[in-house]
Amino acid sequence: MNFEFTEHPHRRYNLLTGEWVMVSPHRAKRPWKGQVEKQAQETRPVYEPTCYLCPGNTRTSGEQNPDYADTYVFTNDFPALLPDTPPASEGEGLLQMSSVRGTCRVICFSPRHDLTLAEMDVRDIRRVIDTWSDQLVELGKTYQWVQVFENKGEMMGSSMPHPHGQIWALDALPNEIFKENVQQRAYTKGKDSVLLVDYAALEVERQERVVVENEDWVAVVPFWAVWPFETLLLPKRRVLRLTDLAGGERDSLSSILKRLLTKYDNLFEISFPYSMGWHGAPFIDDSPESYWQLHAHFYPPLLRSATVKKFMVGYELMAEAQRDLTAEQAAARLRDLPEEHYRA
Repeated sequence: MNFEFTEHPHRRYNLLTGEWVMVSPHRAKRPWKGQVEKQAQETRPVYEPTCYLCPGNTRTSGEQNPDYADTYVFTNDFPALLPDTPPASEGEGLLQMSSVRGTCRVICFSPRHDLTLAEMDVRDIRRVIDTWSDQLVELGKTYQWVQVFENKGEMMGSSMPHPHGQIWALDALPNEIFKENVQQRAYTKGKDSVLLVDYAALEVERQERVVVENEDWVAVVPFWAVWPFETLLLPKRRVLRLTDLAGGERDSLSSILKRLLTKYDNLFEISFPYSMGWHGAPFIDDSPESYWQLHAHFYPPLLRSATVKKFMVGYELMAEAQRDLTAEQAAARLRDLPEEHYRA
């Protein structure tokens, strides 16, 4: 019997984190009698008077939103991090802790309550990108790590349907960033090149896992993907942070984001849930400029349909991540979808 990637279980190594994922493509054929999610209602008004994020409305804090016309940023009314946390630490023995300082902000992508990034005009997406960059410039002067992210949809824990993302900044490196920092640094030391620059070039050359690309960017289902339709968005040239993107690169980023997110929505013809986040060089005294590369992760939970979710339980929690279709199969499904939104 000859080994077939699409038929036989195997493990794939994630060069970016140093972890493994088990791929079991034969399991995709099994019948599903598990939980079926309720399909979310997609019809929303342009303005919702009870929404805490719509222009002019009052939030739970008592603060009133301005009548904003494009993006709007404010400090989260219920932040996970505080800028004035007093210093404290316990660095030895079985119980170790350290206090953490930081801030949490909310970014409203659009004044319109009924839009998502996938349905916004590329010019408006460009304004979101510029806002991300402006926030990095400001917060990077104070904090080691600035995490730009979006949780889209109730399934991913979003409590507000209004199109928005978040920024958390803190004076430490979170776990995922720490792993990526270690792996990228080790790769550059061993090969005198940059891990994700080499990886992007390999994916562009092979085209097996490419979903969309343009002159500046490529979106792939990474070889080591964990989530069913996970994607990794990479610049084709060396870029450290969002702040380093030239004007043309921001325009092409706007375009490829719209194309990628439209394909996500078209996959099951719903407003596709996901968590996404940008990783760029951290603001640390360790010369990350020599080995870091900007990239964005997209983690969507849907597996078979609009109502069947991939759960991370059992083996995934106790041993290692596992997926039921290969990265190449997922990429082909996304790649073959139209780029005109199904609701257009």
